[in-house]
Order: sequence, then structure tokens, then C-alpha cells
Amino acid sequence: MIGFYVHHQGRGHLHRAACIAAQVQSPVTVLSSLPKPPSWRSDWVSLPPDTDDDPVDPTARGRLHWVPAHHPEHRERMGVIAEWIRRQRPALFVSDVSVEAATLARLMGTPVVVAAMRGDRGDEAHRLAYDLADALIAPWPQSLPEPDWPAHWHAKTLHTGGISRYDGRDVRVRDTDDRLREKEVVVMLGAGGADLATGQIQAAAQATPDWSWTVLGGPHSPWVDDPWPVLCRASVVVTHAGQNAVAECAAARVPAIVIPQDRPHREQHATAHALRTAGLATVLDSWPPPHAWTDLLETAAARRDRWERWSTGDGARRAGRLLTELARRAGKRDACAPR
Repeated sequence: MIGFYVHHQGRGHLHRAACIAAQVQSPVTVLSSLPKPPSWRSDWVSLPPDTDDDPVDPTARGRLHWVPAHHPEHRERMGVIAEWIRRQRPALFVSDVSVEAATLARLMGTPVVVAAMRGDRGDEAHRLAYDLADALIAPWPQSLPEPDWPAHWHAKTLHTGGISRYDGRDVRVRDTDDRLREKEVVVMLGAGGADLATGQIQAAAQATPDWSWTVLGGPHSPWVDDPWPVLCRASVVVTHAGQNAVAECAAARVPAIVIPQDRPHREQHATAHALRTAGLATVLDSWPPPHAWTDLLETAAARRDRWERWSTGDGARRAGRLLTELARRAGKRDACAPR
């Protein structure tokens, strides 16, 4: 048995967990405050939310990320996780991603795997989680590592490359002439929030009358459960630098304009830097003015596809093999332990 904590922000953590769990040769139970999706067939433990607009000492004086004092929902949330671990005795606990959930599991004697994230992770809380983990899963290529990680983190990291729910699907990689002839730009904002006003997209569309614009997600556009057909027909995708969004562009092998959004620990800026360094996407520091869009779209659409450097399509399978092996080893140790 493997427990898999899934963070509630956006949908990328859930998509990644589902991809990896499908490749694990062991029962997987998700623990999350997200609603259980209809497609999930295994066990699901619903966690109470623990948000608070006025928390008391939420970081325990800078040692953790979210442990608000005297917070009944937080207490209940941690209690549900602890009771599940006590009752089920999982061989392994995966955190994607919570320092507190990972630490709780390890305090209860359960080996832990942490889904790593880019950006500035040198704070006390991240160092604790990454140090105590038996392994780290990094959903980016080993050829584009995080530059400031200590050697002992790299030594226990599996770099999977991007992990997308679309890995393995057939995709027709179109040539430059097709992309420039069809001229469709897709703006993919996702469910994790967007630092972008609707008027900015409208102004860009008005400034590029030869291009058709489609918006997926964000606060003012409909949510699309399966954007794959739209991604595949796009000439260019404009998106943020979230791990899931980048992985889906890579799976579709579609040219991308990536504009990182402000996130804790500069996660998206670190991903954008890696993409720019490798020449995999057109990376901008901020949303450009309307008059700049025609040249940007033409240049991006003409970009040669190099997404295979980011993702070879087997990241979930490799992560699943790692979790299967770690759970198997832990199960052997547990079977030999005194009762």
C-alpha cells in the first residue's frame, strides 16, 4: 500500500499523481482535499480544508509552511492523515506536495518520497522535507538541473522529465508552413490562478487580426477537462510556466510562448529560465504590449520542435517503477520486523 498526498492548488498535482499511480504495481490511496474525480478507481481519503485568512503563527517561526496554531480544521486534517497511516501501515508515503504531510508520515516511521519543485527551496521547511525523503521525484530532465541543490539531494533524485496525462498519445507534429497557414493561438491558463487581465488577451487578439485566439481556463473562460485536441491543432500555445502546463505543451509538441507567473519560491521563474536556457520555448518576462504580438507569434510558430529534450514520454512509468521498488523493499523490511 502506498499513500499519495495531493495538494489542492490547481490540477497539475492531481494529474501527475494519476499518471504515476497508474504505473505503480501496488495499491495507491490518494489523500487530498480535492474532490475525488470520477476517473479515479482506487481508494480516496477526503481531507478537510484548513485555509484561514488570519492564521496564528502559520510557519512555526519559519520552520514549516502551514501549521496554524489552534486551528481545528488543520488539527483534523493532520489527524485524518495520521489515523490512515496508523490503520493502513503503508509501505511508502508520497507527498505532492506538502512539507507537513511528508514530515508527519516520516515521524510515524513511514518512508517518504517527495515530489520536488523548482525554485528557491533553501528555506528551513523545504530543507527538512527534502532531507528526510528517501527519494525525490523531479519532473524535469536531468540535463537541466536545479543549480543550487546540494549534492545529497541530487544523489537521491529521479529526474523523470515532464510528466503529462497525454504522454503516449499519438500526436501529429506539424511543420512550420502548416502552423503559419492555420494561425491559431491557444492561451492556456489552467486552474491555479492567473496574473492576467481579460483585457490584455482581448487587446492582443485585436492587434493580430490574422490569428484566431482560444482561451482555456482562467477566471473568465470555461474550464476544459480535456484540452488535448485544442493543443494539437494550435499553431502556438501561450501559457504560464507551471510544471503541468509545460508538460502538456511538450506532450503535444506544440510551440509555446511561456510567461512565468509569480509563485512562492519563484518556481515558475526557475522553470522559465530552464526553458530559455535550452531553447525549448519563447520565454517572456511579462505579458507584452499588443503591437508586439504579431512578430512574437510568427517567430514562435516557426520554432523547431525540441520538446523531446524536456520529455520523452516515459516519466510516469519511471516514477512508477521507483515507487514500486521502494514499496517492495519497505514491505520486506516490515515483514521481517518484530511484532
